[in-house]
Amino acid sequence: MDHYRARIIDGELQRRLGSMGAVVIEGPKACGKTATARRFAKSEVLFDVDRNARLAVEVDPGLVLEGEVPRLIDEWQIAPQIWNHIRRAVDDRGEPGQFILTGSAVPSDDITRHTGAGRLSRVRMRPMSLFETGAASGEVSLRRLLDGDAPRAADPGLTVRDLAEKAAVGGWPGHLQLAPGEAVEAVRSYLDEIRRVDIGRVDGTDRDPNRVRRLLASLGRNTATYATIRTLAADAGGADGGLAESTVRDYLAALERLMITEDQTAWAPHLRSKSRLRTASKRHFVDPSLAVAALGETSDTLLRDLQYFGFVFESMVVRDLRVHAQAMDAEVLQYQDNTGLEVDAIVRARDGRWCALEVKLGHGQADEAAAALLRFRDRVDVGVHGAPAALAVVVGTGYSYVRDDGVAVISIGTLGP
Repeated sequence: MDHYRARIIDGELQRRLGSMGAVVIEGPKACGKTATARRFAKSEVLFDVDRNARLAVEVDPGLVLEGEVPRLIDEWQIAPQIWNHIRRAVDDRGEPGQFILTGSAVPSDDITRHTGAGRLSRVRMRPMSLFETGAASGEVSLRRLLDGDAPRAADPGLTVRDLAEKAAVGGWPGHLQLAPGEAVEAVRSYLDEIRRVDIGRVDGTDRDPNRVRRLLASLGRNTATYATIRTLAADAGGADGGLAESTVRDYLAALERLMITEDQTAWAPHLRSKSRLRTASKRHFVDPSLAVAALGETSDTLLRDLQYFGFVFESMVVRDLRVHAQAMDAEVLQYQDNTGLEVDAIVRARDGRWCALEVKLGHGQADEAAAALLRFRDRVDVGVHGAPAALAVVVGTGYSYVRDDGVAVISIGTLGP
């Protein structure tokens, strides 16, 4: 039986295959790259399971590229020398839609120094949003929000307990058929494999699994915060003291290449005030379940620590915004200045439209969040950037509507592309 759930990336992949010789789908292990690629591929070679294919690349790479197109080259970075052969094949054939490559680790820059500009297009894939898993209705469209439409939707019925479970389970498509407890254990096993095997395999460098575990736990504790390298190094210390900052930088670079972490960079708008911008990024795992797993938490323990759950919830919202924003060629940034004013998410489209969103687990924080958004709007030079298409507070439960002050309240269970 086909259990495939449609992904927002499906449309983007189809469009790019119609115009580019090859498309590279990049994302963390187990986010669904192969299943999605197989919806479009007519033939395939799977480097992670086919030893003969890996040997063939050494002898005659052309053999691996033969087959009905689009041809799926799965986990291509295992045999990275295939990159230039694919690039040449695309040039020689001169037709779009020849290859789909998938990769769960970013290879070293020298491997892809021939970028494939005009031949290969890269698409980022993340774990599933709540809308993609069926947990959110999608009645409030991020695209329409950027068009200036006022959000309006009934209570989708999600409870705080439901949200804790969704955060702990995550958006991993292979876990959707599991019971919640089994899914949480699967995420822990996934993270354990990352620290024991994958983080060394990504570039052939031995790294201490115990130190990696402590850094992962520190990232879990500091999810959706501006934690510095120094903070992480001290926090990840064991009996022998804190980690060296150089070690933390190395481990973070490896995790980023595995696409396990995805920090949220700062927006630097022109301001009308004399406030000074902060440029630090916010720390995020690519999926909130990784933060929960890194600390050995469960949905029940999240409910006993609502302050921490608030940070995990913010990370879940950022994941969903990223999935939805990508479909409209937009990015998800954040804002912080020297006065302490922060905005959790700035969604900015390539054409310059933008909206600002604060994230609060409970409705009781909506007034404070709305006031911060209004102060932020007054600081941005709208003569340069244009007025925001929307100011909104994303909350965990309840209805979606526009307040009297013009700030929208959006329930995460109604958010979609």
